[in-house]
Amino acid sequence: QVQLMESGGGSVQAGGSLRLACVVSGSTESDYCMGWFRQVQGKEREGVASIDSDGDTNYLPSVEGRFTISKDNAKNTLYLHMDSLKSEDTAMYYCALGGIRAPMLTANWYNLWGRGTQVTVSS
Repeated sequence: QVQLMESGGGSVQAGGSLRLACVVSGSTESDYCMGWFRQVQGKEREGVASIDSDGDTNYLPSVEGRFTISKDNAKNTLYLHMDSLKSEDTAMYYCALGGIRAPMLTANWYNLWGRGTQVTVSS
């Protein structure tokens, strides 16, 4: 059974950086997408960045140029490097896995989710 476990969240001042990691335990299909989503209480979960099994990526416009998604296949780990953080980036961040070979940013393409890691950016 595949499981996802996020780490790397924390508190940082505006302008700072954080790197999130998501370890994938278990084997996945050869075609997949993996994404980072975030959610603020009372709001819908939004897709932040996605990468597929070909390495194609997709970003939410408000984070493009500041966030970088990457994966280390040898370590079965997905990363999200976040630079120039803003207070509006504050949210619970979730890692997700889907079975389509395209970097999707909508949650309904994903069927496995981690428990999340909190990111708090203070201004």
